[in-house]
This record gives sequence, C-alpha cells and structure tokens, in this order.
Amino acid sequence: MCGIIGSFNNEDARKIVAKGLNILKNRGVDGFGISSENDYSNLSTRIKSYKNVIGHRLHSIVNTVKQPFFEKDKKFIANCEIYNWEELAKKHKIKAENDAELLFKLLLKYLDDVNEALKQLDGVYAFALWDNDRAIFARDLIGVKPLWYSHSHGFSFASEKKALTASGFLDIAELNPRQIMIYDIFNDKLEFKQREFFDVKPVLNDSLTKIKHTVTNLLEEAIKKRVPEQKIGLLFSGGLDSVMIALIMKRKGIDFTCYTAAVDEEAEDLIYAKKSAELLGFNLKTKVISLEECEEYLKQVVPLIETSNVTKVGVALTFHVACAMAQKDKVKVIFSGLGSEEIFAGYERHRKSQDVNQECISGLRFLYERDTYRDDIITMNSNLELRVPFLDKKLIAYALRIPSQYKIKNGVEKWILREIALGYGLDKELANRKKKAAQYGSKFDKAISKLSKKHGFKYKSDYLRSIYPEHNLRLGALFSSGKDSSYALYVMQKRNYSVNCLITLKSKNQDSYMYHTPNIHLTKLQAKAMSIPIITQITLGEKEEELKDLRIALEKAKKKYKIDGIVTGALFSNYQRERIEKVCDEAGLKVFAPLWHKNQESAMREIINEGFEFIFSSIAADGLDKHWLGRIITEEDVNELVKLNKKNGLNIAGEGGEFESLVLNAPFFKSKLFIKSSEIKMFSENTGRFIIKKAKLVKKK
Repeated sequence: MCGIIGSFNNEDARKIVAKGLNILKNRGVDGFGISSENDYSNLSTRIKSYKNVIGHRLHSIVNTVKQPFFEKDKKFIANCEIYNWEELAKKHKIKAENDAELLFKLLLKYLDDVNEALKQLDGVYAFALWDNDRAIFARDLIGVKPLWYSHSHGFSFASEKKALTASGFLDIAELNPRQIMIYDIFNDKLEFKQREFFDVKPVLNDSLTKIKHTVTNLLEEAIKKRVPEQKIGLLFSGGLDSVMIALIMKRKGIDFTCYTAAVDEEAEDLIYAKKSAELLGFNLKTKVISLEECEEYLKQVVPLIETSNVTKVGVALTFHVACAMAQKDKVKVIFSGLGSEEIFAGYERHRKSQDVNQECISGLRFLYERDTYRDDIITMNSNLELRVPFLDKKLIAYALRIPSQYKIKNGVEKWILREIALGYGLDKELANRKKKAAQYGSKFDKAISKLSKKHGFKYKSDYLRSIYPEHNLRLGALFSSGKDSSYALYVMQKRNYSVNCLITLKSKNQDSYMYHTPNIHLTKLQAKAMSIPIITQITLGEKEEELKDLRIALEKAKKKYKIDGIVTGALFSNYQRERIEKVCDEAGLKVFAPLWHKNQESAMREIINEGFEFIFSSIAADGLDKHWLGRIITEEDVNELVKLNKKNGLNIAGEGGEFESLVLNAPFFKSKLFIKSSEIKMFSENTGRFIIKKAKLVKKK
C-alpha cells in the first residue's frame, strides 16, 4: 500500500508533489520520500524548486524500504505487491530487500524492453522509472493499482486523481493498464506501447474433473500467496465468492475476520452473512447504519471516490462502512471477491451472451474503470491493503479458457465455481445463492433513493451530483444518427458524464459491416441541434480495414476534445462491440455501452417515452413495407414489431439489420430536424430506404 506522485517540466513541481503527498497521506503512514534531479530528502528539508520532482508515501506490510530508489542517473518509485519477487531475485541474481526494490532492479536489466520484465511479474503494481531524460510508467494488466496523469504544463502523475486536481490540472486521464507510457522529458512528448492482454483461446480440452481440480489449486494458491503475517479481514456478503475465500482460508488455518455492512437488518447480504458464518464457523462482525448515518457517509464517500456514478457509490458505501470496522480492529490486509463474476461468468449479460468467454474478457478489460479504482481508494482510506485473489494472473489465464458450458449450465451462472464450492462442503442453498450486487444486497442503493426523494431530486445521480458537482468523465459518442447511439449518449449525460464530442464514420460502402449509412450526412445537423461538436471520418467501409479509420477518428477526438472514453449504443452485436473495444483499448480509451443486452422491447419503449422522435430510414425484413419508412415511430408501432418478433423472429430494436433509424428530436436537442424534401426508394417489397434530400433545424415548441 503506497502512493506515488511526480511532476516534470513544471516550475511548481515541488509544490505539486508536496500538496499531492499530503492528499495521499492515507496511502502511506510509515514514511515518505522525494527526489529532484540531484538530491533525495524528505519534505521537511525544503528541497530546491527544481522542475522535475517525484515523491512516494510508504506503508509497510512486509518490511520498510524507503523510496525513491536510486542507481546512478535512474530513480524509481512504485506501489506494488509482487508475489514472486523472491523467486525472480534468485533467478536473476538480484539483491533486493523487498518487492519494490526487486522490480526496480529487474527493470534496469530490461530497459530496452520493459514489457519483457513485466511479463515475468506475478502481482499488482503501478510505477514510475525516471531514466535520465525520460520516464517510464506502467501498471498491472487488470489495473488493480491505479495511476493517473496530466500532460499539460509539463507532465504530472499520481496514484489518485484528486492529487492532481488539487494543483489545478484539468485534462487528467487514467493510464490504460494495457499500455506502457513513456514521457520524453527533454522534448515534452508522450509515447505509448501496447501490451498483450489475456486470451480466450485455445479453449481447454481437459475433462471437467481436471478443470475443477486445477481451478481449486489455482484459487488456493492465489489466496495463499496474498496472505501476509498481519491481521487479515474479508469483505463478506455471504455470497459465493466471499464464502469461497473464507472456506479456503479456514481450511488453511489462516486467522481472519469477516466484515459486513448494511442499511437494514433485513438486507439480504446481512442475512446470508450471518447464516453462513454460523454454519461454517467464521468470525463475523456486522454493522447496520441508519438513513441519517448513510447521508453522512455519502458526504465522505462521494468526494473520496471522485464520482457521482450511482452504482459505484452504492458499492463504495458498503465497502467504506465495512473497512472502517476493519481499521478499528487494526486489520492491515483485507480480501475481496472482486473478479469472480468476470472470469466465471456471473452476470446476466454472460447468460445472454452469444460468446460467454468473450463477454468475460470484455468485462475484465474495463474492470479498472468500473471497480478497481473505487475499491483501491476506499480501502486505502482506511489504511488497508486490498487483496483480490480472483484477479490472480494464473487463475485468470486459465479460467478464461474454460468451456462456456461449464460456466453457465441450465441457466445457472458460475456453475463450475458452485460445483467446486459443493465439493468444499458448502450446502446447496449457499452454493446456489443467486448473485446480488453489493449495493442491492446491502440496501444501500435503496437508502440513496430515499435520500434523493427526501432532498427533492427525481434522479439519484442528481442527488449525488449535489455532493460532487464535477462531471465523472469526458466522453466522445460514437454517433450514427440513429436511436441507439442517441439514447446511449443521453443515458450517459443523465449519469453525469460530459459528452464532449460526437464521432461519426461516414462509409462509402453502403453495406458496411460496422457503420450505419442511411442519411449519415444529417449527423452534422443533429450535432448542431445538440450543440455538441462533431468529428466526421471518411472510410471506404472495407471489412476490418474500416477499423483503422475508427482509430484515426478516436485519436483526433482524444487530442482535440481530451476525451477519456467512448459511449456506444451497442445492444447485442458482438461483432461491432468486440472491434470497438479492441480499437478503444489500443487508443487508451474506456468504453461505455449503457444499452448492452438491454431488453429490446423495453429499450424501444423507453426511448419513445423519454421523448425521442425517430423514423425508420431503411427497412430490410419480412413484415416491414414502405409504410414504415419516414414516419415517427410510436408505441403502437412497437406493439406491431413485437408481433412480428413472435411471428418471424424480427429483432424488435432492429439489431439484426431489419431497420435503421434517424432521430429528429430528443430531450437534449436544442432544436429539432424538419424534413423539407425526401423520397422512398424500394428495392423489393420488404427492402427500401427513406432518402432525405433536404432538412433544416427548427425551434422546439
């Protein structure tokens, strides 16, 4: 548990680092150190105001070795837990007192190919290696350890975003875990090198018995290597994941305490936590807080995790209260079941997916945005080191290749893990308990709803925004002119994300595999109606090659509008989603798909009920004819689409290419589109296009 920070090419580097180290104080209570170009000291000596300064806060779990580390003109700071550091020290004949020192010296051996050093690591980390006129940064592939940066007024970085915000930086980004970042100090330039992620192939050909045996061994080893000679806690919901960790630790003779927090005595997590602890003999501590206490905790938690995202806040509240109990008990390390859902397919979206393992790897890819930063911040705030055994490197690599029929069987998610739990002696009720998200199982989400109404807010996100007014992230919207991309954009705006630009790919191939083509020329008019700038990228629309044009457009948006991520209107198309995620990940951008696997009928009705006015601009399905083209779609039309779905399997939301849409008006439009002239062109009885020749914007009533 550590905090790192630094600033290069900035006259106020010392002040930035000093202020940041103070903000990061909970990340390291055992000491701190800083370094400039020529010296190393602590803050009390008031080092000279150099333009390049790095700093480190230390919290010792094993032994205390102060940072930064030095060797000639090279300096190093890290926040890491490397579980195979002694093995690597022996292999490379490196003399090191702890994992951070080993990491530094290992990187020095691989300065020409840092990625080769990183491939050998088993653990989690974020580091900065200052090598003369350049600095190298990286973090573990999943992103358990955080790292943020800003390339303005020189270059600055820190473990927590707020440590940079405090010094006035605005264009702050989170380092994508699949990238190694290199900062050229002399020329003030950034370079990124891509790293390989996990793979779902080849699918395992082992017997079910062997797979269960291997998973069991890997999970036991993942827990064992993470247990220090310190007091241990477990974030405990009574669900399969936390119970499994508890069972293994008890079997291994490890002393630990379970911690559970809730708003109501009738909260499902609290009931199951008590039941499983009593049945299995776990030491359990619980806390039930009142609505008034919840409000006070919210005022602490929302600014702490730096977001008003309702889901993140609900989970954070649960963790925050549990961690406070652990801190009072002087616990140093706390375990969590995070990651199990992703590698063993525990969500409904996995059950609905056409490719379960691909859905798993997609969830893992963006876990650093959804979960790991929040959990890191919450545990650090209570001076706790978080351990997540389900995100073990070896376990992930193996689990992602388990045949999907062993992950979801007869509609049961995480089937293989439940079978393993039964083998441990867990009773069927606990082993087969259905997943309940932490914010619901603890009833913290319900508490946020009550508090929102109490303060006169219609939406929970608006109430949370009153506590933390800043936008969550800056997004670019992949925009096709249709209902899905428009509605996804709207959903993210309501969740307090800033949509800084639209990104449209204009394909010369009318039958593009990736991009919407009917009336695509009207996206500029729609952008004007929204008062959002737009980037239009021309593409030939050749299969796979068109992804290069998407990458060009994303790079333009990232550079010009400083976006952190992308919002897409994908509902069910794995083909599009996989490719978008891969390109975005390579560009260092996060991906948000708020409509993914949403019920198609519900999505259509929601869009209409929210005040969206859209038409069908093309049709290509039995049951649809020219009368569907060019008119505003209503709920009655959705009823007809539902009938067609039952009759011939037509996708109600048009996900199979049955129709394309064009939005004329939406709640966030400042003006709306008016069609001046158009024509219908039919290619067959059920295939045709509504071609808009002229359109303009008119005032909304």
